[in-house]
Amino acid sequence: MIAVLALSLASAALVACSPESSTAGKAAFDSPTSTVSRIDPRNFDLPVDNPYFPLEPGTTYRHKGVKEGRPAVDVFKVTDETKIILGVANTMVVDTLYVDGRLEEIAHDWYTQDVHGNVWYFGETIQEFDRRGNPIPAKGAWQAGVDGARPGIVMPARPEVGDAFRPEYYKGTAEDRYRVLDLSATVKTPYGTFSNVLVMSEQSRLEPGILGLKFHAIGFGQIKESVPEGPHETLSLVSVTRGS
Repeated sequence: MIAVLALSLASAALVACSPESSTAGKAAFDSPTSTVSRIDPRNFDLPVDNPYFPLEPGTTYRHKGVKEGRPAVDVFKVTDETKIILGVANTMVVDTLYVDGRLEEIAHDWYTQDVHGNVWYFGETIQEFDRRGNPIPAKGAWQAGVDGARPGIVMPARPEVGDAFRPEYYKGTAEDRYRVLDLSATVKTPYGTFSNVLVMSEQSRLEPGILGLKFHAIGFGQIKESVPEGPHETLSLVSVTRGS
């Protein structure tokens, strides 16, 4: 079970320091690669092997839970495809969401890692579908370097409690902020029980009433996510398939 401490820490951190006033606390978050104009491809390299966010091509993570009260399944597949953005090679992940047994959304996400071990997010495409399976317009897509969008860090190389950072920035579309709340939580999932789990909060200026929590285990990456404040949503790891 999630330690009650983790939720208490989340509330305390949010009261003590709002996302808009948070600072990263580490030089790697502020400096040379924090803006598009300063992105230097020489500072990045694949593979993405951060212990809290490993992206091994051919690995598929399957999560089950609920979204807004409805049964949901999320399939997170790490491909061997890469995309060059601002001169930087990114690993492409295909994230597919099924709700009530039907396809609801397919996202293509692009991640890379800098030479210090920080994992970066360079953008995503999103396609949503109606109840009949027809494509419909979707919001949230962005790409670093296009229309002012900037990449951000999704996982520090050496996370510490209190670290705060932007995983993305595209004004009016992608303005999330993360904060590390705990590094020692115990979390139970259908796949198994994990210890020393990293817990971080997720908030956005665009959705001020919503608080999300993400749980990352060493060697696996994200094993659970939940929304304790906002539309009811929780997804937990049920299987991991490695290989092509």
